[in-house]
Amino acid sequence: MLAVVFFWVSFLLLLLLLFKFATAHGDFTLMSKKHVKREEIEDKVVWITGASRGIGEVLAKQLAGLGAKLIISARDEAGLERVKNELSGKFAPNEVKVLPLDLSSGENKLKEAVEIAESLFPGSGVDYMIHNAAFERPKSTALDVSEESMKTTFDVNVLGTISLTRLLTPRMLQRGQGHFVVMSSAAGKTPAPGQAVYSASKHALNGYFHSLRSELYHKGIRVTVVCPGPIETSTGSGAEAIRKKGTSEKRLSSERCAQLTIIAASHNLKEVWISSQPVLAVMYLVQYMPTIGYWLMDKIGGNRVEAAARKGNTYSLSLLFGKNKSS
Repeated sequence: MLAVVFFWVSFLLLLLLLFKFATAHGDFTLMSKKHVKREEIEDKVVWITGASRGIGEVLAKQLAGLGAKLIISARDEAGLERVKNELSGKFAPNEVKVLPLDLSSGENKLKEAVEIAESLFPGSGVDYMIHNAAFERPKSTALDVSEESMKTTFDVNVLGTISLTRLLTPRMLQRGQGHFVVMSSAAGKTPAPGQAVYSASKHALNGYFHSLRSELYHKGIRVTVVCPGPIETSTGSGAEAIRKKGTSEKRLSSERCAQLTIIAASHNLKEVWISSQPVLAVMYLVQYMPTIGYWLMDKIGGNRVEAAARKGNTYSLSLLFGKNKSS
């Protein structure tokens, strides 16, 4: 009986805390860090994948303004050149390096990319590697995914990202320092009905990079895993970051997401959550009260898939009751 009372008291206290911070855009630890540590960014070499659009583009703009030396990568070379020309800062745009890269191109190509990146700023190797590139297909049921789609998702989100990390890390170890900033997802922390394969790829990233940090932390390797919820951007990179005009989905701006990501990295936070409500509340429930969190996700799972099929709001509390407005 005492255990039951303790459980519900804890649950109510958590809800009160969440409502108190209802307007917050990140977890409690992240929101306690008010400003970026500029000295941790200025003059540092920062390599960003997926930098031709979306969150990657916004990260490049903010980091350039903080005085970072940038290497920007993506498959779209024309898009990278556009981003470069729009940057301004201590080393931008003239000293920004464009390095076209396809994460699914295989280890030999990735090895070449690492060698080039390490040589672009004489006397300085890569200080921060921001793994932002990702692939996501439109929401569908867990069973309605082709083998080709699964392979593409894991080739980019997991295998290519891990291979690039394996190839770059020895260079960082030689210098005794290096920092990986991994753009994961809320879908890597909670069930994500309609995004099963994408969710699986992000869970894999979380597991790998937290393990990597634990193994190499004493040798100077730092890892910050960033788990954003739905992000709004006019140039998105995947379904999780596409502007949904005409729907009532509450999405955080890519500018705010990038700002909080840089704050997290500069303070060497190990994992951060970035989202508006109710996604942030669900992440807390799944993490700290999994019985309730998973019950909640089971309750809305089927409704969320149906809402996605209608292009409705897939993040609404109304999914609990099987109601959702279509666009």
